[in-house]
Amino acid sequence: MPMTMAVVVTKSSPVLVGPSNAPPAAGQYINLSSFDRALAFFPVTSFHVFDRAIPRPAETVRAALSRALVHYFPVAGRVAVAGGRLRIACTGEGVAFVAASADRSLADSGLLDPPSGSPLLDELAVGLAAEGFHPSDPLLLVQVTEFACGGFVVAVTRNHAVADGTGFAQFMRAVGELARGLPRPSVLPVSCGDDSLPELPPLVAAMENALVLLEPRDFAFLDITIPSRCVDRIKAGFAGHAAAAPADGPCTVFEAVMAVLWQCRTRAVMPDDPSTPAPLIFAANVRKHAGAKHGYYGNCITSAVAVPTCGEVADGDINDVVRLIKRAKQPIPHQFKRNSAAAAGDEEGRGGKHKQEGGGLSAEQVEVMFGYNAFDVTSWRNLGADAVDFGGGRPARVMCRMDRMPVPHCVACLPCRKDGANVLARCVREEHVDAFLGELAKFI
Repeated sequence: MPMTMAVVVTKSSPVLVGPSNAPPAAGQYINLSSFDRALAFFPVTSFHVFDRAIPRPAETVRAALSRALVHYFPVAGRVAVAGGRLRIACTGEGVAFVAASADRSLADSGLLDPPSGSPLLDELAVGLAAEGFHPSDPLLLVQVTEFACGGFVVAVTRNHAVADGTGFAQFMRAVGELARGLPRPSVLPVSCGDDSLPELPPLVAAMENALVLLEPRDFAFLDITIPSRCVDRIKAGFAGHAAAAPADGPCTVFEAVMAVLWQCRTRAVMPDDPSTPAPLIFAANVRKHAGAKHGYYGNCITSAVAVPTCGEVADGDINDVVRLIKRAKQPIPHQFKRNSAAAAGDEEGRGGKHKQEGGGLSAEQVEVMFGYNAFDVTSWRNLGADAVDFGGGRPARVMCRMDRMPVPHCVACLPCRKDGANVLARCVREEHVDAFLGELAKFI
């Protein structure tokens, strides 16, 4: 474990950064798709850690951000209800921005190598109210912190209504391109104002609705890495497994990492009854299935679900666990049929105030899907977040803030690690940490 030193972060007062000029979209409303509405007001914080200096990083990012908001003008607006529907009002008010400095180097802070501390990450990001985003809040909260070594961290908390991981990485690459002097982003953005996307599958919407009713729980913060040799071994084993069906296709990096995490976690928290369900819920990018246009930056993700027993996951061969994951992905292409009746569904979105009790799931279903035996996983692999460059090169590390949630969860395959798949997790209680890490050590 690397030696870390206490870091003092000094921050400026927040200011609003608006577009450098107002485009024709000013004053308009942009419709939110059902994918956007399901995640509205839910905060996600990313940290791009750069170990190479650039001149005046805060001012450089701030100026480029202002130029990027001309192209991504809805991002400078606010969430509003207009015409009985949740929309983004293109007000041009801007996004929140804080310039900060740290009195230590990145190496001293421990950010460059896992495990890194969660409290420091909190200091590097603009804070939110305890209940998350409000409709009057900016859609982005940006903080640029320069470290004593010249390295810097760009932390952005976004209202999930405005973009998913792929769309947000596209936005951040655009800011980087403008910071490097390009006249315009290489990918021109497309929003969803024309209602061209299908409706979110009802089961996924019901799960999102149910999740916001539950109280966050305390799980241990873990910063771990699944070594490349472990991932390669699982991929090769699956490819050579005699029972592997050709239709399954090769095992991906994310599937291998998820299989290890799921099996090790299930073994660590194994209930007395092995027939207890062990749900796995993971996010899937469905742009190609939903017909999203090139440059679309809004939300276009769904949830894949597998609900085997704890015994199947804990005691099965790792190839069988990979196959359970692959089976969960098979229905995704068939989920997206337009449903005009669903278009009039919940407009408040995730974090809204007027959910129906249970969100369409029974109390028993909620207990199964969001109980302690459940596991929620998101991948940041291949989103493009590692391609962000403000002039000094790509990030040394990309991280996220692991907020408290009702369900055990992790963000896997965070980019920029050369020695394996970095995982940030809040997936076990403190009393199960040693058992979980012990199971991981058997694989590694």
